[in-house]
Amino acid sequence: MTLRARLTAAFLAVVLGPVLLGAVFVGIAVATVSDQRAAERLAAGSDNLRAALTVTCQRLQLAAETAALQAASPDAARTAVGRGLARSVEVTRTDGSVLAVAGDLPARPWADCAAPTTAAYAALSASVDVLDANGQRTGRAYAVEPVDSTLLGRLASASGVRVNSLASGPQPTAEDGAIADLARGLMPGATGTTDGGRLVRRLDPAAGQPLALAVSVPAPDVQGLYAVLVAVVVCAGLVAISVAWWLARSTTQPLTELAQAVERVADGDLGARVPVRSQDEVGRLGQTFNRMTREMQGYVQALTASRDQLRGQLGVLGDTLAGTHDLDRILQVILQTATAATGAQAGVVLMADQAGVELRGQVSEGLAGIDLNELRLAPGEGLLGTVAASGEPIRGRVDRDGPVLSPNEPRCVTYVAVPIAAPAAGPTTGLEPQTERPPAARGVLALYDRHGFDEFDDADLVTLRTFAGQAAVAVDNVRVHEEAQRLSLTDPLTGLSNYRYLRESLRREVERASRFGRDLAVLCLDLDHFKEVNDTYGHAAGDAVLAEFARRLRAEIREVDFAFRQGGEEFVVLLPETDATGAAVLAERLGVAVRRSPVLVVSATGSAPPRRIPVTVSIGIAVFPHHGPTGAAVLEAADDALYAAKAGGRDTYRLAAGESGVKASAEVTPGAPKATQPPRQSRGG
Repeated sequence: MTLRARLTAAFLAVVLGPVLLGAVFVGIAVATVSDQRAAERLAAGSDNLRAALTVTCQRLQLAAETAALQAASPDAARTAVGRGLARSVEVTRTDGSVLAVAGDLPARPWADCAAPTTAAYAALSASVDVLDANGQRTGRAYAVEPVDSTLLGRLASASGVRVNSLASGPQPTAEDGAIADLARGLMPGATGTTDGGRLVRRLDPAAGQPLALAVSVPAPDVQGLYAVLVAVVVCAGLVAISVAWWLARSTTQPLTELAQAVERVADGDLGARVPVRSQDEVGRLGQTFNRMTREMQGYVQALTASRDQLRGQLGVLGDTLAGTHDLDRILQVILQTATAATGAQAGVVLMADQAGVELRGQVSEGLAGIDLNELRLAPGEGLLGTVAASGEPIRGRVDRDGPVLSPNEPRCVTYVAVPIAAPAAGPTTGLEPQTERPPAARGVLALYDRHGFDEFDDADLVTLRTFAGQAAVAVDNVRVHEEAQRLSLTDPLTGLSNYRYLRESLRREVERASRFGRDLAVLCLDLDHFKEVNDTYGHAAGDAVLAEFARRLRAEIREVDFAFRQGGEEFVVLLPETDATGAAVLAERLGVAVRRSPVLVVSATGSAPPRRIPVTVSIGIAVFPHHGPTGAAVLEAADDALYAAKAGGRDTYRLAAGESGVKASAEVTPGAPKATQPPRQSRGG
C-alpha cells in the first residue's frame, strides 16, 4: 500500500468513524423518542376516553332521572330524547310491562354505567328507580345510548384517539377488524402494533369505564428520517473521500518529487532540484536538499555524506509512520471517540507513573492553553486525583458537587471522570475479608462540559467506563508487548542480548555501515577451559562465572556497542564505526579485565567456603567490509580468528586473515605462547 493510500485511509477512518457513530446515535435516539411520544399519546387518549365515558354516563343518568320524575307521561321520555340526553328512553313497571318509550330502543343486553361487566352488550345504559308519592318503587327508567359509530365517533373526538368497540359483531372496516382482533389478543392495558402501522391498547370494563374498547394511534414512521440520515452519511463520505484524496496528494507529492530527485542524484545527476511550494517541514527539507546539491556539485565526498544524512532522515520518518504500538496514539483515538460519543467539549487522560505516586498528563482533546508536561497530580489531589485514589467514577457540577479543582487541572463547569483500572491481581481464596476494594488505578479518563446539556448523565458514565476499559486493555497490551519483546531478545542468565537479537543487530549494523561507508568490528569471545570449570566446580559455579564475565564485558564496552551471548561460553561483541586497531585495543583491555581478578563463587547452601576461579578469554576479530561482504561472512571470519587464538595458546586475541596493514596474529598477553593459525579443529574449551 502506498503512502498516499495509507494517509487517505487514515483520514477516512478518523472522519467517517464519528460521522457513522453520530448517524447511528441520532437514528436510535429519534426512533426511541418517537415510540415514547406515541405511547404517551395513547396513554393520554385512554385517560380522555375514560373522562368522555364518565360524561356520557352522567348524561344518561340525567335522562333516566328526568323520565322517572314523570313516569306516567311519555312526554318526559320524549323530552329527554329530544334534548339529546339519550338516544332512547324506556320506563317499565315492576312487573316488566312498559309504561313509556321514546326513541328506537336497541336490542338487549345493555352495558350498565353503574355495574361494568365483560358480558356482551349492544348499548350503554343508565337507570334509576321510579318511586310513587309514598316512596315505594313502582318501576325503573332506562336511558340508552347504542354503541355504534356515532357514539364511538364522539368518544374519538373527545379523546383524540381512534376508538373501537370489542363487543361481538362485525366491524365497519377491515382496518377496524384488524384493530379489534389484535386488541382481543392483548392483556388488559397492554399495547401492540397492527400490520397497518397502528399502535393499539386494550381497555377492559372497570370503574368509570363500562365498555370493552380498543384505542389506537398511528405508529411512528421513522423510515423517512433513516433515508435522510443515509443521504447525509453518503454525502459526508463523498466529501471526506475528496478531502482525504486532496490532503494525501498535497502531502505525498513533495515527498514523491523529493524521492525522484534523490534517485537522480544517486544516478549521478548533481543538477537535480526539488520545487519548493511551501515553508512547512517538507518545504524546508526540499530547500535543504537543493542547497546541499548546489554546494556539493564540486565535492563528491561531501555530497555522499549529505545524501546519507538525507536518507537517514527519511528512514526515521518511515520508522515513525510504521510504528504500531504507540500508546499515546491509541489513547488519543480513544479520547476522541469518547468525546464524540458523549458530546463533551474537552477531555484528558492522565496515567500513573511506575511508582504510582503521581498522575501525569498523557493526551488531551479540546483543552487550549494546557501543557500536559505540567499537568501532574498526586492521588487524592483535586478531581482527577480523587478518582484515581478512590477507584470510583464520578460525575456532576464543580460548583455544586465539588471537589475543589487543583490549580493544575483544567477548568470546567460539569465533568465525568472514570479510573483506568488495572485488572484484578488474580483469583481469590475465599478467606479474604469481605470488603470491596477497587483495583489500583493506572490512570484517569475525564471529559468536561457537554455540548447542549447542563450535565453528563448515567448513560455517559457507562459509556466512559467502557472507553476506560478499552484504555486499560491498551495499556496492558503495550506493556505486555514491550516485556515480551524484551524477554525474547535477552539471555536470562547474563542479561545480555541473545543469538536471535545478534542476527537482527548484525544485519542492521552491516546495512548502516554500508550506507555510511563506515567500519564495523566483530569480536567472537570464548571462555578458556570452561568445561573444566563445570566439571570441577559444578554448573552453578559455571553460571556464576558466565554472569560475572558478562558484567565485566559490559563495563569495558561503550554505550553504542552491542554484547551478545551466542550460546554456552561463547559471546559476540559488535563495535560500530571501529576499525581493526580499535578492536584490538578493546580485546587487549577485555583480556586484562578478565584475567586480573578470579571469579569469586559462593556456595548456594553456604556449607562450602567461597572459591576463587581463575578465568581467561580468547578473542577473534574481524572487520566489515574488509573481512567479508556480509554480516554472516564477517562473523565467520571472526570465528575463524577465534580458533586461531585458541590454537595460539588461549588467553589472547587474533585478527582475521586478509586485512591489509594489520598483522594476522596480534600481540598476545605476557607469558602467553604465540603460534601460527593451525588447521581448523574442534574448539573445545
